[in-house]
Amino acid sequence: MRKAIQWGMDRILSVRAMGRARRWVTRDSDRPLVFYGWDHIPGPGEPIHGGLVKFQKLQGLYPNSPRHYNLVYLLSSSMPGYAPAMAAAARAQGAKVVWNQNGVAFPAWHGAGWERTNAPMRRLLHLADHVFYQSDFCRRSADRYLGERQGAAEILYNPVDTGVFRPAAADPAPGRLTLLAAGSHEQRYRVETALETLARLRRWRPDARLILAGRFNWRSSPGAARQDILAIGRRLGLLEAIDLRGPYTQDEAPALMREAHVLIHTKCNDPCPALVLEALASGLPVVYSDSGGTPELVGPDAGIGVRS
Repeated sequence: MRKAIQWGMDRILSVRAMGRARRWVTRDSDRPLVFYGWDHIPGPGEPIHGGLVKFQKLQGLYPNSPRHYNLVYLLSSSMPGYAPAMAAAARAQGAKVVWNQNGVAFPAWHGAGWERTNAPMRRLLHLADHVFYQSDFCRRSADRYLGERQGAAEILYNPVDTGVFRPAAADPAPGRLTLLAAGSHEQRYRVETALETLARLRRWRPDARLILAGRFNWRSSPGAARQDILAIGRRLGLLEAIDLRGPYTQDEAPALMREAHVLIHTKCNDPCPALVLEALASGLPVVYSDSGGTPELVGPDAGIGVRS
């Protein structure tokens, strides 16, 4: 039954995608007209998360053009459900397809069904005219779980504007050590690890504090996750040392970075965290999980990797 339902949905999406491509793929322009797969990409002052941040930045050079395009640029970590059908239909009408490959599903964290989750990415990886792997870790992961690509491809890390993200002109908190944990906190362990690190650090630096910013998504609601954070902080005796904040926009991110001395990035096997690049551009050393693509970004001199 599940396969029949899935087949029916795929068929409907394919027909709709073909109709859209016939109407809106254009051949009358000698410059790239880019469609990112979404009708709306938020602007810099709007909340955004994950891979869409890349498209938000790219819009400055190549505005999203959902109804008049000759190039489709899709990203694995922010992929619309109809992406494979839409890309195939657009390509059949003469448009070029660029695929940005981030992380993949693998058995250790995904569990049963990881092959099904990977199926759309596998199709797009081999269908695209050009592929950007977000890190060498992403390339190696894709080779293993999606199949080695034979066409044009290269590694391209996430972008950071060093004219916007830059070091603070002065110490943001003289005499007090400020840590930052930010981004999309999809799993509880990321925040809990940061808080436990702070608790240990305060044995030697009682002045240390932690700014927790971003999206907290491991519970039924952000409010429930925040209560979870406060409960952990209470258990560790840290409530007075935690500055708990919510989601932030890309316009707000540079100032946030300049409030801290060190970024703590606790996510395991993160493929290519733009947050880390923004912190490095802002002059922050990074303490991170020594896994995934993060070591490629930090290198041997800009932080410390911690093996799990």
